[in-house]
Amino acid sequence: MKILVTGGAGFVGSQYVRSMLAGEYVGYENARVTVVDKLTYAGNLTSLPARHPRLDFIEADVCDPHEMMAALPGHDAVVHFAAESHVDRSLLSARQFALTNVVGTQNLLECCLRAGVPRVVQVSTDEVYGSIESGSWREDDPLAPNSPYSASKSGGDLMARAYYRTHGLDVRVTRCCNNYGPYQCIEKLIPLFVTNLLDGKDVPLYGDGQNQREWIHVADHCRALQLVLDRGRPGECYNIGGQVRLTNAELAGRLLALCGAGQDRIRRVADRKGHDRRYAVDDDKIRRELGYQPLIPFSTGLADTVAWYRANRRWWGPQRQAVRLPVTAAGHRGRDNGQP
Repeated sequence: MKILVTGGAGFVGSQYVRSMLAGEYVGYENARVTVVDKLTYAGNLTSLPARHPRLDFIEADVCDPHEMMAALPGHDAVVHFAAESHVDRSLLSARQFALTNVVGTQNLLECCLRAGVPRVVQVSTDEVYGSIESGSWREDDPLAPNSPYSASKSGGDLMARAYYRTHGLDVRVTRCCNNYGPYQCIEKLIPLFVTNLLDGKDVPLYGDGQNQREWIHVADHCRALQLVLDRGRPGECYNIGGQVRLTNAELAGRLLALCGAGQDRIRRVADRKGHDRRYAVDDDKIRRELGYQPLIPFSTGLADTVAWYRANRRWWGPQRQAVRLPVTAAGHRGRDNGQP
């Protein structure tokens, strides 16, 4: 069994690779894994067990057909994580999001078709549904993205659907809620807040802090992806939820407590343009069809995540200089605005 993982040096992709190489997925204990990653600012080779005997690494761009056609032959499946994923960046540099998330996905699907790769999992996001005042999005609800990031992920999802319907390529789409855990780039909310607090800095909170998100530990997300790869139905989409929904203010409070900091460390900043108010997915389908359920309690996972960042400054410390976000549309230095 040979699995190719695009974006495998990123946050979720590297967790998936580490879990597979550790033998955590039944039937894939001896699988060989090829990671394809462009190694942008969000890709980090130190997130991978580089010397593992069943791991191969290729530095390549999913938008390049020649590189993909060289990498894909002989693989049994592709799990497609590679994406531009930060909303703040997409507000000011939408073109790269369209290139990677739409054109890159189309190129990958075309190359999979030509190379005879029989199965592809398109890893997407709940943000493609837009904001919902109450209730939860189901897989057959219309897509209504509100940022260039979520619009570009929607485009990738529609490309996946088109390649299934037109060419019969076995593509399965997943749409997950917000992830947290170790090895996440410090531009995102939880690692940004934690590393700021560890460095004695304030934490920025958009608007009134009442934007609500659903959270899942990255290891639970990857277990769900493996279920979809192994037992999902071709052409189907599966929502992946965590069942823990918090406002950004509530989450900030939990992080302050875990870091031993007070409420005075919160700094209010102007809200993001087009900031979605509430996300919530109905994941009954993946639970009913594939037996999925998250295993890591949020309180335990969040405490473990804070402890990981406390113990691994050598991993995230260099990002303080390397990861520089643009000034956001809200007018604040983006490196301080890593919120979902």
